[in-house]
Amino acid sequence: MALCLALLVALVGCGGGPATDSAKTEVQKVLDRRATAVLDRDRAAFVRTGALSWLGNLSAVPLAAWSYRVTALHRTGATATADVELGYRVQGYDQAPVTVRRTLNLSLDKGGQWYVDAELPARKAPQQLWDQGEVTVVRGAHSLVMGVGQSSETLHSYADLADHAVPAVSAVWGTHWSRHVVVLVPKSLAGMAGLLGSPADGYRGIAAVTTGETGAPAPAPADRIIVNPEAYGVLGALGKQVVLTHESTHVATRADTTPATPLWLSEGYADWVGYRDSGRTPEQAAPELSEAVGKGKVPDALPADRDFGFSGAATGLAQAYEGGWMACRMIADQWGEARLGEFYRAVGTRQKRAGAVEGAMRKVLDTTPEDFTARWRDYLRAQLG
Repeated sequence: MALCLALLVALVGCGGGPATDSAKTEVQKVLDRRATAVLDRDRAAFVRTGALSWLGNLSAVPLAAWSYRVTALHRTGATATADVELGYRVQGYDQAPVTVRRTLNLSLDKGGQWYVDAELPARKAPQQLWDQGEVTVVRGAHSLVMGVGQSSETLHSYADLADHAVPAVSAVWGTHWSRHVVVLVPKSLAGMAGLLGSPADGYRGIAAVTTGETGAPAPAPADRIIVNPEAYGVLGALGKQVVLTHESTHVATRADTTPATPLWLSEGYADWVGYRDSGRTPEQAAPELSEAVGKGKVPDALPADRDFGFSGAATGLAQAYEGGWMACRMIADQWGEARLGEFYRAVGTRQKRAGAVEGAMRKVLDTTPEDFTARWRDYLRAQLG
């Protein structure tokens, strides 16, 4: 009987039940102490939980919260790999934690305590800015700009542009949004791709993108405007301002942007706000579409979502953005700026694409998709022909 009991205990200890659960609990305790050390900026306490690694990189980042949750532990003797959810909030900007998946490599030290040997983004998960190097932080009146491999002077220039963009967006969209933006400026295109968790080739000619949850409620993490410093750097002063205003518009409209919102509307509206006070004529702001219309090649239909894919031809992508912008410009010209905002919001009240645009056109613009498209084509000829 005693032999059977001993054998049972041994089997339980070697299996994936209580012994693994116990290790998972111990690892969670270590990570709780690690999170406290991050928030307290306590280097000594952090080192007691594991390798120093990136702690110094985020010393300037204003953190309001930092926590880990172990979702799985894969143990082999004295080593283990933990699947972890990291949640953090940036002070004054995030209303809820940003949650990212991380992979931690651990080992038992001489005292039998778990020690973090490495903490990395999980497979296919995006990097965080501090994974790429020491973060420099600049605050503007309406912005928080964080960069790696960038001078404070350069980051201040982004803050100045963002601080001009936010009031410009509020002037047409209204003030019922956060009215501040978080801008991330990595060192290179590769850094931008790392923050997005995607291949760099897809963003080579893209100056910036905005990440966030469409239809997000008010208590949500702040959107991040992520800059491609290589593409952004070749723009002139006006181009840089248009880009930051465009991306800030996405931040403002996020809660009213749902799966029902076509890209010609969301991207077109952001471009319309960006160009609104620029003084640019349609021919200047829509050169690719202007050239096509000048040759008699007027598009038959509004741009489809697939036309906005970054992996397609540059000319087609440009024409998609320009076509969406001209559609929104037409609404502002023929129905009024206020009606354009009403139309955007009306589309976003639906959660599915089917019937959303048609319903909003009928309700807000008193028109049909067929009539709207015909008017848009006439508008292209008149403005670009």
